[in-house]
Amino acid sequence: MVRVLRSFIQSVLKLVNSVIGMAGLAMILYSAWMIRVWQRKMGDLPFGHDSDYPPPWFIYTFLGLGAVFCVVTCLGHVAAETANGCCLYLYMVFVVLLLMLEAALTVDVFVNQDWEKDFPKDPSGSFDQFKNFIRSNYDICKWVGLFLVSVQGLSLLLAMILKALGPHQYYDSDDEYAPDRVPLLKNAPPQYVVVDPGYAHGNEAWNRVSGKSNR
Repeated sequence: MVRVLRSFIQSVLKLVNSVIGMAGLAMILYSAWMIRVWQRKMGDLPFGHDSDYPPPWFIYTFLGLGAVFCVVTCLGHVAAETANGCCLYLYMVFVVLLLMLEAALTVDVFVNQDWEKDFPKDPSGSFDQFKNFIRSNYDICKWVGLFLVSVQGLSLLLAMILKALGPHQYYDSDDEYAPDRVPLLKNAPPQYVVVDPGYAHGNEAWNRVSGKSNR
């Protein structure tokens, strides 16, 4: 029963974790599009050190978050497949850090009226476009954000359950099963051996002859 439950939790964790991976891929693709727009506008990639413009921090941040989401997804798949305690602990730490970062940003946006001043000016203009998109599609973005946070919370809960269930039990030899078979051997009926009388007398005679020859 525990083995079936563990396999079910592993499958669900992989499925839920894939949603985080798809969100990370979407962020990376959006960052690639912003890099392409920057290259067309400025004639150079935003990663060059010789650029006369300030670095587009929003592109860097979005690309970095997408990469972190993908790394967390890979770690989650490894942890779900192996059910290793160390991998599960590391995965839970990363998910908790992501949730704390998202909670801090949400509180800063909704509580602080001048939250835009907390961020530096973005020379690429992508940050302003992103803000305008969220404002014009607030309801959709709100539900998408809640769905992503719920998925992260569910993955954290599944990882905790899988950690409580423990890893798989692998048996390399038959010695692991010996304690389970001992009670059956205790209840087994006694075994009797039937010996041919002639064979027994033959052995006694041979022992007598051997004893006389040794003397």
